[in-house]
Amino acid sequence: MCLICDRIEMIKNGTNPYFVKELETGYAVIGDNQHFYGYTLFLYKHHGNKTELFHLDDKERALFMKEMTIVAEAASKAFGAEKMNYELLGMGDAHLHWHLYPRRSGDIGEYGNHGKGPVWWYPMEKMYSDENRPDDRQLEDMKKKLLTELEKLL
Repeated sequence: MCLICDRIEMIKNGTNPYFVKELETGYAVIGDNQHFYGYTLFLYKHHGNKTELFHLDDKERALFMKEMTIVAEAASKAFGAEKMNYELLGMGDAHLHWHLYPRRSGDIGEYGNHGKGPVWWYPMEKMYSDENRPDDRQLEDMKKKLLTELEKLL
C-alpha cells in the first residue's frame, strides 16, 4: 500500500489528525509540515491504475479538478495567501494527490531568485524539519479555519 492509501485508511478509521473534509472525489488534509503556512493536500479517493489525470474519465477528472480548485480557494482564504502554488507530481507516491501551497512574499528567504521561486527551491531539510510541524492546538486551529472556508464554498 502507498503512503496516500495509508493516510486515507487512517481517515476512514478516524485516526488521521490532519483530516479536514471529505468531498466526492477526495479528502482535504492539512500538510504534516507547515513551513508554507496553510500547506494543504487534496487526496484522490481511489488508487489502483488511476495514477494520471488522463486515466480518469472526463466527468471524474472535471469533478476532481473542480473540487481541488475549491480546496485551493478555501486554503487561500483561510491562510491569507498572496498566491497559490499547485503541484500534482507522483514520482514519490503515484497516487493522485494535489499539493496546495499558500504563498507569501519572502517565504523562501533568500533562496531561489532573490527570494522568489517555486517551493522546491527552498531546502527540503528545512521545509520538512520537525520544527515546522504544527502542535495539536495549531493543527486544530488550522483545520477549523480551512473547514470554515470550505463550507462557505460548498
